[in-house]
Amino acid sequence: MNKTYSIGEVAEIFHLSISTLHYYDKKGLLPFVEKNDSGHRAFTESDLQFIQTICCLKDTDMPIKDIRKYINYCMEGPSTIEKRKALLLAHKSQVLAKQEKIIKSLEGIDQKIEHYSLKNADSFIEEQLAYAMKEKRINHLANPFKKVSFSSKQKSP
Repeated sequence: MNKTYSIGEVAEIFHLSISTLHYYDKKGLLPFVEKNDSGHRAFTESDLQFIQTICCLKDTDMPIKDIRKYINYCMEGPSTIEKRKALLLAHKSQVLAKQEKIIKSLEGIDQKIEHYSLKNADSFIEEQLAYAMKEKRINHLANPFKKVSFSSKQKSP
């Protein structure tokens, strides 16, 4: 309860650089941090909880200006609970939309990995390339695959 942390300790705890914490302070994200008698920032346990929240919001791509708004709402006390909630709900909606997009992208990546894991992956890729080259030729477009050679026809012993 009486323990305070230096900026270096906080940086280590959250895997941030000291310069990142200075940047956050400069951008108004750390108004709760006080300086000790030596003039150094002294972080308390409750400050660490705020920083954990800042990291969570930053990791989910909340803009600095919105994080600052959220922190300022927190500094104003309980009268801003509805504003905080609205800000977080809007952000959550954006995060969920990004999550859905990432899930779809991962499905595409998994599909490619599955294709490359087939026993006949070479043949499968050659068929795809042949189709793509034919499609380009039919549409009178340049063949971007000119340097591609079909490995199954040129296998070495």
